[in-house]
Amino acid sequence: MDNCVFCKITSKQSPAEILMESDGVVVFKDIYPSAPVHYLVVSKKHIPSIKEVSHEDEALMGHLIHMAKESAEKLGLNGYKLVFNVGKEGGQIVDHIHLHLLGGWATNKPNTVNV
Repeated sequence: MDNCVFCKITSKQSPAEILMESDGVVVFKDIYPSAPVHYLVVSKKHIPSIKEVSHEDEALMGHLIHMAKESAEKLGLNGYKLVFNVGKEGGQIVDHIHLHLLGGWATNKPNTVNV
């Protein structure tokens, strides 16, 4: 999609602080973090939201979650949250499927977060 910010990042047309990358997924730092550690795990394939995921995307969705786990390990996170926002009413801002990887809270601090 020509005007999709995540498509531009995954195709290297726009800059981002990339943590990890595979054939189908890019993990980069969120520029508006909602947690001490906040990364986005983004499919290189443009899928607007979870609502549009098809059976042929099942492997990609599993890979998205696997990349989130690998990223958390690379970041040294012992505990973290993985969040999909689905649709405008669900808090989704960018119409490109992505998973929020959130963590970095001290064990004695609240970790309620809105993303």
